[in-house]
Amino acid sequence: ILNRLVGLVRLISELPVCRTVCRKMYRNLTRRVKLLSPLFEELNNIGGIEDALADEVLKGLDSLTIALESAYELLKSVHEGSKIFQALRISNMAAKFESVTQQVEAALSQIPYNRLDLSEEVLEQIELLHAQFKRAVGRTESLDLHLVRYLAMESPDLDSLDLKSLSEKLHLKTIMDIKKESLAIHDMVISCGGVPEDISEEHFAIMSYLLVKLKDIVLLESSHKNSPTEIDKNAVERGSPFIPHEFRCSLSLELMKDPVIVSTGQTYERAYIQRWIDTGRKTCPKTQQPLAHTSLTPNYVLKSIIALWCESNGVELPPKQGKGTSSGSDCDLFSVTSLLQKLERGNAEQRRAAAGEIRLLAKRNDANRIRIAEAGAIPFLVRLLSSSPDPRTREHAVTALLNLSINEAIKGRIVASDALPHIVEVLENGSASARENAAAALYSLSVVDKNKVAIGDAGAVPPLVDLLHNGTSRGKKDAATAIFSLSKYHDNTARAVRAGIVPPLVALAGDPETGMEDEALSILAVLAGHPDGKAAITLAEPIPILAEVIRTGTARCRENAAAVMWCVCAGNPDGIDAAREAGVLEALMELKDGGSDRGKRKAADVLVLLRG
Repeated sequence: ILNRLVGLVRLISELPVCRTVCRKMYRNLTRRVKLLSPLFEELNNIGGIEDALADEVLKGLDSLTIALESAYELLKSVHEGSKIFQALRISNMAAKFESVTQQVEAALSQIPYNRLDLSEEVLEQIELLHAQFKRAVGRTESLDLHLVRYLAMESPDLDSLDLKSLSEKLHLKTIMDIKKESLAIHDMVISCGGVPEDISEEHFAIMSYLLVKLKDIVLLESSHKNSPTEIDKNAVERGSPFIPHEFRCSLSLELMKDPVIVSTGQTYERAYIQRWIDTGRKTCPKTQQPLAHTSLTPNYVLKSIIALWCESNGVELPPKQGKGTSSGSDCDLFSVTSLLQKLERGNAEQRRAAAGEIRLLAKRNDANRIRIAEAGAIPFLVRLLSSSPDPRTREHAVTALLNLSINEAIKGRIVASDALPHIVEVLENGSASARENAAAALYSLSVVDKNKVAIGDAGAVPPLVDLLHNGTSRGKKDAATAIFSLSKYHDNTARAVRAGIVPPLVALAGDPETGMEDEALSILAVLAGHPDGKAAITLAEPIPILAEVIRTGTARCRENAAAVMWCVCAGNPDGIDAAREAGVLEALMELKDGGSDRGKRKAADVLVLLRG
């Protein structure tokens, strides 16, 4: 028994420092247990114990063993669960610490240590320790009133200072902390087959809300610590964590692990672009240009930058996977079915929580996406888009569809479920983040050519143009990517022109601060090939902006600017005069001599017009 007691004290002593709301109770119990070691060592050294005391000592030590085993399990559980869950159940956690403290005190009361042949020093220490345990029984640890107020959610719209304070108090201060917390909540839901019985649906909804808000404040703090060249502060955030736009593959929408360059100069994740090529496609997914060859060149520079970013932001870069395969599913069919039952028959809070959990599962790996789709989740998610009055639930649903659509085979299921009109409705009327994710979902679905027609027919183009014009930086990027993909279908090009896309595009092309010159000029180059697009661009008088881009822009921006300028000038004497006045001849000569093959051709075409 003594050996077991010594081992328990050692195990408790080796536990890591507590970084949850239970830290004070944890620290006090750990400290007191450590002070029991001298008693056990002294008892081990006693030659013999009188028979009258032996049974009493044995009974007390046996009770103390049970008490310390309970203490060890409680202390260990503090590290393994959700910090937010513990905070919401702080009174329950306090009761558990109270119970263990009471157990230890009762066991110590059974040991007649003052009648044993203990050294005076050890006897004084144990008597003092026993008195501490006695005083601790019945004394509730004082709770942090600010923390209690936050968790009571009296004001759902916590400001940034409140959230920063809450982040500190819960020790959720880094991206890795948030990632671990998200996984802890996920594992709790999966192990319980839904919301745990010992927490209400309302409290679970609060957990989800707080996690999202705390993630936002942590990401904001993280972005402030990095320069604009190190992290895109307007990066797309889909799965986790806060991933700069340039680090995501436009096919998978996920962090690139093995980035490769195709012949057009665009970079993709190797497994996804290889699968694209293997299906017989011979164009670049992003630019729609023909691939001169299908060789893939490793992008070592970007790979190194991604690795440095991951290290500085506490992100574990997933291992490379072959040919688009993914890690095994971490959700079983029973768990998914349970979530679907809540989507179908649950109350508003249960539906919101279940949609959020499916969103979380679908973003983690491809195996999860397949399992969720095969379980029949898509129709339920589409129904939420059309029927739920709760903005947060609709955001969860549209983002879950976005995450599911990453899988090539699931795209068709989503379109076949009549999801497009409802995604468009979220794009029109949802919250800012819901609109962004709806736009990203439409882009993901539009990668399949036949879906471009259906998306345009569903009325997606005008709200995408509105998002491009009035959205957040992230929203504008999502809208631009979707519009560029959709514009391969000419009817969508005409729709975009009628929706007034040209003025915001010209403004974005002329404002380097937006970081969207490439997207804007790429779309303008496509629009310029359509009669309605050419007329609208000419009316916007873009020549001065195009001339500046040709002089100072990136190689790709210069090419697209020259292409647009040629369309505006062809058959338009006023456009030719404007180009000459803009003093663009020298820049065009430089592009003609030193640009890419496409850039050389476009520059030569414009020069012919200007010199004619």
